[in-house]
Amino acid sequence: MEQTSLFDADESAATVSDVKARIDALRKEIEHHTYLYYAKDAPEISDAAFDSLMRELRELELANPQYIDPTSPTQRVGGYVGEQFSPVRHAVRMYSLDNAMGLDELDEWLARTLEAIGHPVQFCCELKIDGSSIALTYEAGVLTKAATRGDGTTGEDVTVNMRTVRDIPLRLRDDGMAGLRDSDASIEVRGEVYMPKSSFEKLNAAAEATGKQGFANPRNAAAGSLRQKDPKITQNRDLATFLYAIADDAPIRAESQNDLLEWLRDCGFHVNPDVKLCDTPQEVHDFCEQVAEKRDSLPYGIDGVVVKVNDFATQRDMGFTARAPRWAIAYKFPPEEKTTVMHDITVQVGRTGACTPVAELDPVLVDGSTVARATLHNLDEVRRKDVRIGDTVIVRKAGDVIPEILGPVLSLRPEGAKPWEMPATCPSCGSPLVREEGEAAFRCVSIDCPAQAMERLIHWASRGAMDIDGMGDEIVARLVESGRVLDVADYYNLTEYDLATLETGRINKEGEPIHLGGTIAAKLMASLEASKSRTFARVLFGLGIRHVGKTTGEAIAAAYPSMEKLMNATEEGLAQVDGIGAVIAKSIVTFLATEDNREVIHRLERAGVTMADEVKESDIPQTLAGITFVLTGSLTESGMTRTEAGDRLKAMGAKVSGSVSKKTGYVVAGEAAGSKYDKAVQLGVPVLTEAEFLRLLEAGSLEAAGLA
Repeated sequence: MEQTSLFDADESAATVSDVKARIDALRKEIEHHTYLYYAKDAPEISDAAFDSLMRELRELELANPQYIDPTSPTQRVGGYVGEQFSPVRHAVRMYSLDNAMGLDELDEWLARTLEAIGHPVQFCCELKIDGSSIALTYEAGVLTKAATRGDGTTGEDVTVNMRTVRDIPLRLRDDGMAGLRDSDASIEVRGEVYMPKSSFEKLNAAAEATGKQGFANPRNAAAGSLRQKDPKITQNRDLATFLYAIADDAPIRAESQNDLLEWLRDCGFHVNPDVKLCDTPQEVHDFCEQVAEKRDSLPYGIDGVVVKVNDFATQRDMGFTARAPRWAIAYKFPPEEKTTVMHDITVQVGRTGACTPVAELDPVLVDGSTVARATLHNLDEVRRKDVRIGDTVIVRKAGDVIPEILGPVLSLRPEGAKPWEMPATCPSCGSPLVREEGEAAFRCVSIDCPAQAMERLIHWASRGAMDIDGMGDEIVARLVESGRVLDVADYYNLTEYDLATLETGRINKEGEPIHLGGTIAAKLMASLEASKSRTFARVLFGLGIRHVGKTTGEAIAAAYPSMEKLMNATEEGLAQVDGIGAVIAKSIVTFLATEDNREVIHRLERAGVTMADEVKESDIPQTLAGITFVLTGSLTESGMTRTEAGDRLKAMGAKVSGSVSKKTGYVVAGEAAGSKYDKAVQLGVPVLTEAEFLRLLEAGSLEAAGLA
């Protein structure tokens, strides 16, 4: 039922003698109703009444700018657009959670946990929100920083955008401040940013209406909206939050997870109402089953239940593993399975000519995403699953991400449905498809195949290769269709005019084609210019040579640091490079022996693309030559990334690997070292702490550092 505001409806600002008092009272009133709406889910006034209060406050602040305060409800959106997403170091690492992939695994964890604790405890069960993690820092009760999870240690600064999210208090409520041991304390609270299902549907419907591609699921939509460079776009995306954690509980008067949730509500945060305190494992088990039954009816996405030991003192006693708290686990719902009709199987041609059968489905909603296509991998897999055109098939998302067909519903198979066969010719160019002995994939061997060309162009521009920012699939397709680009060397013949006048495939209200425009064109030209200076290893990866991935490209570039040397290499010589072997060596030599490929490479070189790594005579003694290092965890003391640390080791002659084996010389373990550390201990590989690693770099050798 709607209640009366603090002020009578016929009272106006003009009759209030103290304008500042009126502004303060309006802010307090608005914050009160915001708290009721988001934190308590119990609004007292209508949306129209709330809008009226906001309108009055905004008008008063405009007329009296000396009273504008950055924590005012009117200040959630500014006009600022600029350099954002600078790194933010979390006060305490944001850990992941271990997963229980079924109720049996959950029951086992509960039993182990109780045995380890040695006495009965309560468990606090919360819904696992399917969104994007966020950390909010408050200084003396005022929001000063918002950061994404990032790698758990360092996230991205999204403060400007988070200020636009209406259920985030810019200043903590008095009830929450009373729960602090020190009102000036700095606190970092944590939770999840999500997009309600209805908002997600509206967003994608609007995108479809304008010919744009929508988001795959609400989780991606929330994450993408949070990282918009214009905060006004974020504001219009209708994001919401649920808060549930604090980096350090020392500053607050809470003794348990349940106490923390109550304190977060008192502060004005939106806290999920579906929380259950359970005294026994059976109660936890039952709650998880109940939540699974109602997940589809919730207005937001969830993918499980988080179970935590409720008592903070017990949590501290249990501590953490290298990756996760020992006192919490995420029970993940089994993958959702849906049925739909597979009306066709098409063939997709990749950049290396591999032809992949793809199931074309009647669109079906699976775990929050609309699935209309799913890979069938290869002909052997199609036969193994015995899926046929016209079948009703069972679909799920493998790992909650990739659509997967489990098999057909045989009782619904239409009469006359025949086993599918791979076509004899390429659907793109009509060339014969071949299947080499021992391989699962059929391939189109034509170098002029348009489908392969498209995939090679997309791959060249991708982040792992030449990282041409802004050169997405749609723009590449339009460049190919218009004849502006046919191979990767053509990218560097483009002019700003070529890009600015490129038709996007959409039309304006007058029925005229919409062009890419000067702003985007200028940015793309800058990205193309920047891509010329990528390393030779990335050029090799970007060329799309079969079997040559990013790591292989680095190995080749280390052994043959220029295209000239590589073109003169023999299969035998290449096969001697660590990690290459005969198959990859043959693929490289065959690719570079093809005249069309050599011509593209020469044109790239003339355009200024890197074709040789700068070789410097190093003054650094190669004291680590022949020794393999593996880096794991975060190097918090030095602030170096693992890539930077690896480069320092390589400069001393070491080899840096991504996996631990008996041949590994040393493992460098930073903060929160993971499974690589565990494997090193298991295999007896020497482990260096970050302090020892820094001593090695300073001393210049293992012997001088006292580590040999």
